[in-house]
Amino acid sequence: MGIEIERKFLVQGTDWKNEAGVRYCQGYLNRDKARTVRVRVAGEHAFLTIKGISTGATRAEFEYPIPLADAQALLALCDGPCIEKTRYRVPVDGMVWEVDAFAGDNAGLVVAEIELQSEDQVFSRPHWLGPEVTHDARYFNSNLAAHPFSQWRDAAP
Repeated sequence: MGIEIERKFLVQGTDWKNEAGVRYCQGYLNRDKARTVRVRVAGEHAFLTIKGISTGATRAEFEYPIPLADAQALLALCDGPCIEKTRYRVPVDGMVWEVDAFAGDNAGLVVAEIELQSEDQVFSRPHWLGPEVTHDARYFNSNLAAHPFSQWRDAAP
């Protein structure tokens, strides 16, 4: 069984952006609170991912590569619009932050995620990190598909 331990933060400024990113399009076949089933196209690669309910910053995650053509067909079956974003991998003190700059209905939202080995793992916080949103369900990608950032009343990160 795969386990994901991840912390998520809003991002301030753009001085983290030092390399080209990869375009992502992802949709949700299931957005139930207890589990999500996601189809993702990342550049020329595609994945099917099943995630369980979060306990703290931890949850079960199963991710499998799938043919690109299958992913494109599955995206057409997804519930709601696709999430569009560009992902940048930003190394900081021996760890890699994944910074997502959203497009489409979520344009203007930029978040950074870091995957950890344990919930209490210590990590460096780059100066461009803003507030932590790990436990704020509004920032879950599955929720952004149904309730885009552009429709939030308080849409100022």
